[in-house]
Amino acid sequence: MAGAERGEEAALEQGLLAPEEPNQLIYTGDGSVDFSGNPVVKETTGRWKACPFILGNECCERLAYYGISTNLVTYLTKKLHDGNASAASNVTTWQGTCYLTPLIGAILADAYWGRYWTIATFSTIYFIGMAILTLSASVPVLMPPSCEGSFCPPASPFQYTVFFLGLYLIALGTGGIKPCVSSFGADQFDDTDPSERIQKGSFFNWFYFSINIGALISSSFLVWVQDNVGWGLGFGIPTVFMGLAIISFFSGTSIYRFQKPGGSPITRVCQVVVASLRKWHVHVPEDSSLLYELPDGVSAIEGSRQLEHTDELICLDKAATITDVDVKTADFTNPWRICTVTQGMVLDPSLGSFKVPPASLSTFDTLSVILCVPIYDYILVPLARRFTGNERGFTELQRMGIGLVISVITMSVAAILEIKRLAIAREQHLVDQNVPVPLSIFWQIPQYFLVGLSEVFTFIGALEFFYDQSPDAMRSLCSALQLLTTAFGNYLSTFILTMVAYFTTRGGNPGWIPDNLNQGHLDYFFWLLAALSFLNLVIYVVCAGKYKSKKAA
Repeated sequence: MAGAERGEEAALEQGLLAPEEPNQLIYTGDGSVDFSGNPVVKETTGRWKACPFILGNECCERLAYYGISTNLVTYLTKKLHDGNASAASNVTTWQGTCYLTPLIGAILADAYWGRYWTIATFSTIYFIGMAILTLSASVPVLMPPSCEGSFCPPASPFQYTVFFLGLYLIALGTGGIKPCVSSFGADQFDDTDPSERIQKGSFFNWFYFSINIGALISSSFLVWVQDNVGWGLGFGIPTVFMGLAIISFFSGTSIYRFQKPGGSPITRVCQVVVASLRKWHVHVPEDSSLLYELPDGVSAIEGSRQLEHTDELICLDKAATITDVDVKTADFTNPWRICTVTQGMVLDPSLGSFKVPPASLSTFDTLSVILCVPIYDYILVPLARRFTGNERGFTELQRMGIGLVISVITMSVAAILEIKRLAIAREQHLVDQNVPVPLSIFWQIPQYFLVGLSEVFTFIGALEFFYDQSPDAMRSLCSALQLLTTAFGNYLSTFILTMVAYFTTRGGNPGWIPDNLNQGHLDYFFWLLAALSFLNLVIYVVCAGKYKSKKAA
């Protein structure tokens, strides 16, 4: 025993073994705390033991959301007797709002409430909205009378008010959930522990898997219930699942790891800009170690860690430059005059006799994700790790890039299928008839599977990227910004469709996308999207090549 002890001492002297540090073995190293605000014990909190409650919450919430959104146009036209154009406009406006409200939730989570209480509060608002929506589809006085022949009485202002009140409470509720749940789940893994860091990468895969389980049930079972049984039950089921989502979330409270809110990120951005402008003529030292930062690795932002200095946005380094005035007054507490380095790093339709509901075609996209996530996590990542040496198989930027390549292929496959469909329409003399051509809708399945595969790479990669590369105290906000790109993508899609319709219908031409698609050239539109996707890929590769990953100091 004595010899073993002497050998261990020698190894310690040579630096081969690190001395045990009890506090690091017991507590997390990322500053996380328990519900009471005390440092958390690693073995009894967080990690995969806390994730089922969070993944269950996300699965149920997404089932509730897609249970409303997937068939919403049908409800507006068939039950509220809205026109097609008006219904489509109402739905797109609502969906756009659902991707804008996360900015509200993110700021509240990062600055004041923390992710846990933001999710809890907005989930309750979400549930109230679901309940109101269910009542509007169940209580006769809240619905317009049924159609009599071709006459369909429009909904009254009161009926519209109740319906849209429920709908927009849901939009508000989702604003506090979307940007926080993925980040809160990732918070359960300690960034300073290599094994937990690998597990966190796997968490994002299973997080997106749980989203698609909820979406699968909604786009298949719930759509069938709404079309064949009734809308009251069709909306009531998602409401029940939203209640289950809240119960699932609260059930894990005792084993969650929490990150403290770090104050308003918007205020910190303004402070950096103001401090830089006040020192516009000050020379920035070439040695970044001379820039102002708190000692001993402590961050000026509560719940955050210090970040390494980078050479990007050097003009903002002036905010962290120490001047003679700062030294003479010994006042380093005014963030409007001097800021730390960390603070500056802000950044359709048959199958035999069965008719496939039109809203259920997206099921194949969902199935693709559900199949691909386990394959990616259990097979592709270990295989890629052997070649790349990266603990997650691919870096976040590589993963997103692969997804963008697949999206170009997807649009190309869609164009080729449309060329085949138009050829059949010409052969069958169906060009002037607005009827389906004898080509099964199931030929679209490969495209949907490719879309799902692309999502596994791009969307999950983006989740990882926006979490890992954001400052600790701004992770909810950065997740919201990632969701905001989806809103911009929808608006861009609307703009492209409008421009294509305008330019291709000039001179009395039917255009690429007429009401009778047999007369159009939807294939041209798909080739256009493929070209834009390729351009996007090229720009992405250039930008990714210049990006420097954030590292915690």
